[in-house]
Amino acid sequence: MAQCCDRKDESGKRKIGVTVDMERWKNWFYRQKMNVKFTLVIGIIAFIPLGIIFLLFYYNEQQNTIQQQLYTTRSDMQQTYSDVQKTVELCNMTTQSFLNSRNLEQMLIRLKAGDAISTSEYVEFHSEDIMALERLVNSNPYLYQTRVYADSGNFPEMMPILYRKNRMMQLPWAQEYESGTWQFDYKDVIFSESVMNSAQHMMSLITSMNDYEHGEIGTIEVAVRMENIFPEVFAVSEDSYSCYVDAEGMVHNNGANARNCEWVDYQSAMLYLIKDQIRGNTSDCFMTKLGGQRVVIGYMPLPELGGYLVTLESLEPQLQILYGQRNMLLFGTLILFLIVVFMTDRLVKIILRQFYKTLGVIRQVQGGDLQVRIQDCGEDEMGELGTQFNVMLDCISNLMEENISREVLAKNSEIRALQNQINAHFIYNVLESVKMMAEIKEEYEISDAVTALGKLLRYTMKWTSPFVTVEQEIEYIRNYLQLINLRFDYVIQLSLNIPQLAYAQQIPKMSLQPVIENAIIHGIEDLAEDATIYVKAIIEDGRMSIEITDSGKGMTPEQVEMLEKKIIGKTEVSGGSGNGIGLKNVQDRIRMAYGSEYGIRVNSKPDCYTKIIITIPQSIGGKHNEKFTDCRR
Repeated sequence: MAQCCDRKDESGKRKIGVTVDMERWKNWFYRQKMNVKFTLVIGIIAFIPLGIIFLLFYYNEQQNTIQQQLYTTRSDMQQTYSDVQKTVELCNMTTQSFLNSRNLEQMLIRLKAGDAISTSEYVEFHSEDIMALERLVNSNPYLYQTRVYADSGNFPEMMPILYRKNRMMQLPWAQEYESGTWQFDYKDVIFSESVMNSAQHMMSLITSMNDYEHGEIGTIEVAVRMENIFPEVFAVSEDSYSCYVDAEGMVHNNGANARNCEWVDYQSAMLYLIKDQIRGNTSDCFMTKLGGQRVVIGYMPLPELGGYLVTLESLEPQLQILYGQRNMLLFGTLILFLIVVFMTDRLVKIILRQFYKTLGVIRQVQGGDLQVRIQDCGEDEMGELGTQFNVMLDCISNLMEENISREVLAKNSEIRALQNQINAHFIYNVLESVKMMAEIKEEYEISDAVTALGKLLRYTMKWTSPFVTVEQEIEYIRNYLQLINLRFDYVIQLSLNIPQLAYAQQIPKMSLQPVIENAIIHGIEDLAEDATIYVKAIIEDGRMSIEITDSGKGMTPEQVEMLEKKIIGKTEVSGGSGNGIGLKNVQDRIRMAYGSEYGIRVNSKPDCYTKIIITIPQSIGGKHNEKFTDCRR
């Protein structure tokens, strides 16, 4: 018990001692001058948070460096995958073109059968078929060579397309291969080095040509350079390494250059780390440690080729640069901190003098004097405060003047709105008078045109709501085409395929007419002949698609791509005909009304048609879904 009491006494003495010390420091602080207080406050408040912020900043920088490398690795792998897909598609298309060549097939059959072929037949086959296939190959810069090896050894070879089979047997894959498979990383050795400088790293799609009667009549080799498809695999770098593993488990890298890279020693460890993910046919990248260094390893299956790509990038060079910057900034921060503390002690009196000067002006403003301003603000922090306070007073004065001007403008707007309403009624009355005059003189065509024009004007001038029904918009288009047909010697018909339910659908006003106008101006008018514009509505899955198709001159794929870029805003549009601003306005209004998942798509075929597809959500009970109404707000 005595010991317990002693511990309590000692604890109480310590608490009392701490309290006395705190009071002593507090009293001492209150007795100091303002410059000393500022110096101490800055030293206590700024130094500790500054150190914490400094550490957090460089920790975040380190993480950002890692994340950036992960992002870069993913992007590079996606680009490689895109290149692989393009290459595979190109090789398949080239192979199919050769397989579809009837004359080539017949020549291979005759060679396999040993038929007698005259020189003139060889010359004709070369000039008409071999030259055409050669042009096809040369038009694709990604192809290295496309060769056909005939199952015959007694005919004149037609380079660079048609060869004897014994040349193919010089290639490493020729002994065992399956039709439709890829062969990787072999050297082109069908000619000696003295004849041509052959590619060192080739990959090719091998396809057999077969005939029902004669069996295999030839073999097609569509070859590309591996360094064009996998540039990272054949790049030489001390800080990175890449390899491609084919379906047989063979690892392909940069040969002798790869053996000089230290990371090749960790190749087995890399493949072991990703073996489970590769079995799952997934791709990703992650950070790990190899050889005591932090590295980013990426892996990506390439199902088109039957293998997968593995990349490694060392983070150490980037992190070492970051650590050097950190040390330099730490030293500079400490120097700057000492300078700031010293200058604070010298400048505090000037700061306070300006502070009280500003405070006096604030009190005058509180008394109602808004014309007073702080003079000679200076260039320090307190001077900036005085300057900003003057700016605030100027803004208050300007806002008061703007409020007065706004009230005057509102009154003027009401007057102009009333005048516009009067003008609109005047135009309608005049059109009715012209219509009556035309009917009296039995000019019924003019009367119908005036009626259509009146309906057109009523529709465009009456904006009681930004939305109308499809039926109202179609009626407006009928009147528009009736007036358009007065201009031309030919007739533009309107063909409708719209379900009855779709007529009640709500759409943004004037969203179909710009498409019709574009169809006439850019698709039909240049043809100067009778044409039809087809409007079709489809409702499914809570959406409605309106397809507007003209039988005009159509567009090339390049023109369609450029138009779509203008519609979605990737390419800037300006005023003028043919620039897509009308369709872009419709796109913007639809997306403001319903959201970014709705809008306009374009399909076209040159000299045939152009189709504009407008997709919007289906209305519910003739009204818009509440969530789309919220989007417009």
